[in-house]
Amino acid sequence: MIDIDISAESAWGDEATLEALSERAVMAAIETSPYADWITRSMNVGISIRFATDAEVQTLNKNFRQKDMPTNVLSFPMVQVDLLDSAANTDDGELLLGDIILAHETCTREAEEKSIALVDHATHLIVHGVYHLLGHDHQDEHEATVMEEMEVKALAVLGIENPY
Repeated sequence: MIDIDISAESAWGDEATLEALSERAVMAAIETSPYADWITRSMNVGISIRFATDAEVQTLNKNFRQKDMPTNVLSFPMVQVDLLDSAANTDDGELLLGDIILAHETCTREAEEKSIALVDHATHLIVHGVYHLLGHDHQDEHEATVMEEMEVKALAVLGIENPY
């Protein structure tokens, strides 16, 4: 079972809408990953999603990445990549996968620049964040290509066009 906990600043809008968006994005990302079986296992996989302001994300970005600027999404994995495959063997059946934080003003600006709906952009960024929690990255060209292909597949499941 996948347990998604969200919190949101009021600028993001209706919390029920954000919960539905988050659930769809997380499920699509996990379903299209090597960990799709987590959805049907008896273990509880927790993901926290924070719909924040640029100021909050800037503070986190400065403190954890030494980059004093907002960014669209941050991901904070709680499980080492080499332990993901054995995650189903947790002692208590619970696994806190990590946190994803989106910055409202940056996401809104990017959506406008791309002429796409904010909900579609936020969905993409949540999918992107989930893949980071699952150990994927885009530090080199090969990793970026693999991650982008996975994102495109998950977004297609959701009826969202290729953002690349």
